[in-house]
Amino acid sequence: MKIIKNGTLISPQKMLIADIAIQNNKIIEISANINPSDEDEVYDASGCYVFPGFIDGHTHFDMDTGTAHTADDFISGTKAAVVGGTTTIVDFATQEKGQSLKEAYDIWMKKAKDKSSCNYRFHMAITDWNETIKEEMNKMPELGVTSFKMYMAYDSLLSNDAEILACLKKIKEIDGVLGVHCENGTLINELTKEKIAAGETSPGAHPASRPDYVEAEAINRLAYISTLADHPVNIVHLSSLAGLNEIRNARKRNQEITVETCPQYLLLDDHYYNLDNFEGAKYVISPPLRKEKDNKALIQAIVDGEIDTIATDHCSFNFKNDKELGKEDFRKIPNGAPGVEHRPQLIYTYLVEESRIDVMRMCELMSTNPAKRYGMYPEKGALEVGSDADIVIFSPDYEGVITASKQIQNVDYTPFEGFKIKGQAKNVFVNGECVVKDGTIVKENQGTYVFGPRKRV
Repeated sequence: MKIIKNGTLISPQKMLIADIAIQNNKIIEISANINPSDEDEVYDASGCYVFPGFIDGHTHFDMDTGTAHTADDFISGTKAAVVGGTTTIVDFATQEKGQSLKEAYDIWMKKAKDKSSCNYRFHMAITDWNETIKEEMNKMPELGVTSFKMYMAYDSLLSNDAEILACLKKIKEIDGVLGVHCENGTLINELTKEKIAAGETSPGAHPASRPDYVEAEAINRLAYISTLADHPVNIVHLSSLAGLNEIRNARKRNQEITVETCPQYLLLDDHYYNLDNFEGAKYVISPPLRKEKDNKALIQAIVDGEIDTIATDHCSFNFKNDKELGKEDFRKIPNGAPGVEHRPQLIYTYLVEESRIDVMRMCELMSTNPAKRYGMYPEKGALEVGSDADIVIFSPDYEGVITASKQIQNVDYTPFEGFKIKGQAKNVFVNGECVVKDGTIVKENQGTYVFGPRKRV
């Protein structure tokens, strides 16, 4: 048996100084004082917060765009996740045109199985909607897949409004979740043509070709599609105040809609696109970075409870050779950036330490709410007797600086280079095994597939 002693246990509702006993991947006891036997392993959490393992509901590992391949696969990506305190990731198994959903699932399972250092689960990204796929969706819960994604942008991935409506109606039948990349792809294509015609080919043209209103328009349209289907939708990687205002309008109509954002939309703004020496390419992500006013608005929305989860959209491409593909044409820069390793430290440092939220809200945003949203609660996202022993002992005393030279992520830069941080995942438990000690990985490949279906809360 493993016993965590003297820590401050965190849930969205309360903080409690208590001990936790773990056995066979389960929390078996929580009480004020658990006396260990000589055979028990004891972990001292004095002065530390004890969180249910963090969940990153938005990663892209081992993904090929046709011109570039992500720098992180499930080996390096899940190691980076777990060293930061993330014990479960939900990656996107992406259907290619003409492919069945089961084929996509099998491909992603092969990428992840027996290679992952944290637990994993899949959203199914649907890119080729048809009647056969509609029928096949009935079998997805049997594989543990209850969350899906569609795109309103990217020519090779996007779905039209009718397809989104039909898919959402089907998802309602199987009690699933649809997350949507909300940007108006048609408008982006036209604005991109204008930039190229004007000779604007640098990274600075990227945000100009994807202004905030193309996100806002897509969110507005999706919200009404959701009304037609009478089923809620999940807005992923919200980036702008304009988009947030459309969500507010939908909620005023009593529409259920959930929202995810990411640290880059809280802490970085669009001045990075104007860096010298093509450095702006490191920040080419979609949606793009916005203005400082957008950062502030999204942080306030987190404070006010308008945003439900914080994920990363980790999609790492090396600067050397990959991002450099777009030196002469910003359209060729692969979209994406790393983030899975540093999310807990960034949120603790810049939201908790700056008294914008407390650790209970941090737990809700990064552990409990994603567990509920994706059907894993209360096995995950909670410190309760019977819950899975995915646990983070988080020391608030650590101080450091984020730098690519010291990261586990297998990528040659971090968009948060030089950011000062406080707090560290001191010890991390995955499925009851201590996999990180004093901030260092001591045991790899302990992650397993998080199977479902479980009832969505």
